[in-house]
Amino acid sequence: MKKIILIVLTLIVNLSFGQTEKADNKIITEKFVEHYNNDNYNGIFSMFADVLKEALPIETTTEFLKNLKSQAGNITNQEFIKYENGTYASYKTTFERAVFALNISIDDNSKINGILVKPFAEEVNTENVVNNLSIKNSLITKDQSEIIFESTKVFPNNTQLSIAIINNGKVSYYGIKKESDTISTIDNQKSIFEIGSISKVFTSTLLANFVIDGKVKLNDNINDYLKVSIKNSTEISFIDLANHTSGLPRLPSNLDLTNVDSENPYKEYKEKELEDYVTNQLELSNKGKYQYSNLGAGLLGYTLRKIENDTYESLLQNKIFSKYDMQNSTTNITTIKGNLVKGLNNEGIEVPNWDLAVLAGAGAIFSTVEDLSQFAISQFDYSNKELELTKEKTFELNENMDIGLGWHILKNKSDNFWYWHNGGTGGYSSSMAIDVKTNNGIIILSNVSAFNPNMGNIDKLCFELMKTLEKE
Repeated sequence: MKKIILIVLTLIVNLSFGQTEKADNKIITEKFVEHYNNDNYNGIFSMFADVLKEALPIETTTEFLKNLKSQAGNITNQEFIKYENGTYASYKTTFERAVFALNISIDDNSKINGILVKPFAEEVNTENVVNNLSIKNSLITKDQSEIIFESTKVFPNNTQLSIAIINNGKVSYYGIKKESDTISTIDNQKSIFEIGSISKVFTSTLLANFVIDGKVKLNDNINDYLKVSIKNSTEISFIDLANHTSGLPRLPSNLDLTNVDSENPYKEYKEKELEDYVTNQLELSNKGKYQYSNLGAGLLGYTLRKIENDTYESLLQNKIFSKYDMQNSTTNITTIKGNLVKGLNNEGIEVPNWDLAVLAGAGAIFSTVEDLSQFAISQFDYSNKELELTKEKTFELNENMDIGLGWHILKNKSDNFWYWHNGGTGGYSSSMAIDVKTNNGIIILSNVSAFNPNMGNIDKLCFELMKTLEKE
């Protein structure tokens, strides 16, 4: 799970600037900051160009900015850095509780036509990082080795990546660790990491299991299966929770991230709080449109365990982990017997593991690439009805992506679909992609924090390694 939503928009224009802040950018950015600090989200929306208003309706804009405010606080300072990609004016922006890069692009009418908020990344000196990766035993190619090194050299010392490479249904494992500015090969396919939001695929697989067994239907409303009432009898279906079209916000409004343990923010959000939310505080926006929701996935897991009168952990063990021989997977940290890799923050300092409590369905699973490979390879079996159901398209997001149940379905240039999900927590990042036509897949687990400014390299590495398999 990631606390901050990142908004990335393709710009309509492609202007060319120097590295001196233009007066128009300065005026627009200062006005943006003023409106943001005064909670004037309508004022910010009025600054958008029409194309951005269409991409980010007022409800979506307001939700994003409110979430940002609750997590990061007001902006106390912004410093112009440079123009990125010849379009965005990039600012090092200091909030009360975080530092982000705020990138804003404006059109010829001084309207905002692109905005990006992401963790601010100081320049990392990688000149002295040593590549000591082995390509012996043909586990990876030289090209793959170089891709791995280039993607990981920016991470702090003590970083580990555990990688599974599935080529035509056969799996090989490759692990790396960065120590003393040297990246070397290690055996860590049995090492355990938090997998974050990849857990959502497993929650949706539980749902598919319930559907196949005739316990629920995808279009059923969860209202009929819960003992607690839902505010205003608002109807929420299972399928909408699984494909992020329920209209639920990313996180519940009664989870105040300013008053929690920042190193374990969801621990105290329990069944009482969730039931209070759905009964008294629930509000939907953009229902029927894609709106990624950790709350929605957590509510789905909660509903399924209520139907079965069981725990989320027990459902996983009995219906998924045992079936796919995932012996080192769990949501219960106290039962872990293998080597649990410690999560790291941006500076490479160990941080506590997260406890997702009642929102476990959104991101609570610990696993290994060995276990996840068992699950991935099972996806290649077309006779497996529950896994096939999770991969069926349920919603078309855009020309590049559809949504199944849990899975994001990427339409890549090879005309094959990639079924993909990633994850991130305070001390870990992960990415998993499979191609069921070629029986290829890449799984990456790491102890790179979701808040590391370079955590996007984990997804990038996953996709680049997938492309190398297509060339073979």
